[in-house]
Amino acid sequence: MDPIKIKLSSGREVEINDDAVKVLNKYVRTQITLEELAKDLGLSGWEEAYDLIKQVSAWIMWYPETIYKRS
Repeated sequence: MDPIKIKLSSGREVEINDDAVKVLNKYVRTQITLEELAKDLGLSGWEEAYDLIKQVSAWIMWYPETIYKRS
């Protein structure tokens, strides 16, 4: 599967690859904060993390990483 790219309001582009899916899975399945999510994805702060969460489709966040890798 080709990586999906999300353009944030700050102008930064985030590639949704295997590593990003793993972090997003962790975000939706546990209680990590937006600050932790931003740190794990290399974003500048919780604002960019929130912007990303608003734009990423829910199926990507809940899609198991192991299945994502195979597609």
